[in-house]
Amino acid sequence: MTGELAQINVSGGGVPKLAVDEAVIDINGVVGDEQANKEHHGGIDRALCLYSLEVIQALQDEGHPIEPGSAGENLTIMGLDWSRIVPDVRLRVGRTVIQVTTFTTPCAKIAGSFSDGISARIHNGAHPGWSRVYARVIIGGTVRTGDGVSLLD
Repeated sequence: MTGELAQINVSGGGVPKLAVDEAVIDINGVVGDEQANKEHHGGIDRALCLYSLEVIQALQDEGHPIEPGSAGENLTIMGLDWSRIVPDVRLRVGRTVIQVTTFTTPCAKIAGSFSDGISARIHNGAHPGWSRVYARVIIGGTVRTGDGVSLLD
């Protein structure tokens, strides 16, 4: 199964994260990206946040104003069966390798991405298959928009 890196997103802290054409990824995540709340975001096991472009588009079809990067993800991926992106799965993104560690817990900071302001719409416990995921970096490197993304497991 092969997909594509649709967008790389960074910010100085908070959301939305804005698109860049390329970025260096190391053990701490996307170089230059900051998290406003280090207690709940960042660290080796939450170095990257990933989300599906197809899920974003389905949420838009429901009337939500979500956009790539507005939910705080670093990597927006398209073309993969998002239901298969679960903890312990490894992905090759360009020349990098990452491993999904956990589903994310949505917070109030991304409420603006939802028409009713309720980010729980993408909580995995309530809506399996709609959640963002966190990942650790196994092999770092430079990634570019358009890079291939494939499941290794």
